Amino acid sequence: MADSQVVVPANGQKIGMEDGRLQVPDQPVIAFVEGDGVGRDIWRAARAVFEAAVDKAYAGKRKIHWMEVFAGEKALKRYNTWLPGETLTAFSEFRVGMRGPLTSPAGEGLRSFDTVLCQALDLYVYQRPVRYFEGLPSPLVNPEYVDMVVFRENTEDFATGIEFQYGTPQNQKFKDLFKQLFPKQYAKIRFPETAAIGIKPVSAQGTQRLVRAAIQWALTNQRRSINLVHKGNIMKYTEGSFKDWGYALATAEFRSEIVTERESWILGNRENNPHLSVEENARLIDPGFEMMSPDQQASIMKEVEAALTLWATHGNGKWKSKLLIKDSIADVTLQFILIRPRDYDVIATMNLNGDFILDALSAEVGGTGIAPGANLNYATGNAVFNATHGAMPDIADLDIANPGSLILSGEMMLRYLGWSEAADLIMKGMQGTIKAKTLTHDLAPQVEGAREVGCSEFGEAVINNM
Repeated sequence: MADSQVVVPANGQKIGMEDGRLQVPDQPVIAFVEGDGVGRDIWRAARAVFEAAVDKAYAGKRKIHWMEVFAGEKALKRYNTWLPGETLTAFSEFRVGMRGPLTSPAGEGLRSFDTVLCQALDLYVYQRPVRYFEGLPSPLVNPEYVDMVVFRENTEDFATGIEFQYGTPQNQKFKDLFKQLFPKQYAKIRFPETAAIGIKPVSAQGTQRLVRAAIQWALTNQRRSINLVHKGNIMKYTEGSFKDWGYALATAEFRSEIVTERESWILGNRENNPHLSVEENARLIDPGFEMMSPDQQASIMKEVEAALTLWATHGNGKWKSKLLIKDSIADVTLQFILIRPRDYDVIATMNLNGDFILDALSAEVGGTGIAPGANLNYATGNAVFNATHGAMPDIADLDIANPGSLILSGEMMLRYLGWSEAADLIMKGMQGTIKAKTLTHDLAPQVEGAREVGCSEFGEAVINNM
């Protein structure tokens, strides 16, 4: 960070990475972007919570050294750009950071901070835990059943931003080439002369590293299942391949620790009836077996035979203690997270599906005001934890914004650092504060008997409830 406007804390130390494991000193430097609008309010409240939790957990033996870096309106004033290169350098060099909400820059061709950051640092996982705190407003009958963690792929699908605007020379050139090289596919475009075009890349590598991260996290945190969410019934070679690659990765790299849903059916059928033939088992897992072609029937029976080879490690009920890998169609998932939330634990999905699912889930448990989030690269250790809502300039500096999203993102960060004792204190503080119906302006009017407090007072209440 030589010749930089960023001031590096003198007594702090860099977080490192060795043999695939984060190396966190007791005095780590954490880069942070305060954020625009309400970022100023929520950062002050959240920082006080983080420091109180660390001090209480470690009695001064550990301390975070905060290093401010710049993006958004502050960066524009200092550097005449929304996102200076040295901010990206700081997040890369110091490895772990936080950010408040940022104003989306106006203008054609300008991309969001997160998009640029994720591409620059290859932060391929967007991770968000979604859980219910007693006392929050919810449209669900049993919101306490909501306890999910979403792993959303961050660098492919619509995140790539590959589009050809209607009426431009690029659009016409692309369509001309497409028509020339792939006439059958071109003919499927209903109104080609007035069509804008977008490209949806989904790769084996991108899928594999996302699913690998989700499985490793689920195993470490003793979760029950992973659901691969896709629209493979329509987009067979992109979203359908995401599903297939996800299953293949799971069975190739985590065979002794996982069981697929269909394998669980096959093994369960064998346990219920040890004398069941392969064909009889196949008929039980596929009710349409009778209407299949001979080749299709043979394929299902081969699947049954393969699953039964797992009997020594997975049979006699052993599969019930394994991490369950299953999949579901995206639109069905959006329905079932409402009516059957207990069926979902960890979700791994592509970018656009994840966008929809995350906002839907947040609405079930109080909204984005208390929804945490993180952009991560589990291979390099780089991670940025962030508030998930916007800058809300209309209420900036009024001390009424909800700091919950940033506070819970900090809880994620502390847990990522391995400082689980401090993270546990933040969760205890949040639970106690919300259960006591001490809420900010966005939530208090929805909860009968709530006491409405400001941003800083909410942070103080979280500290007091630790």
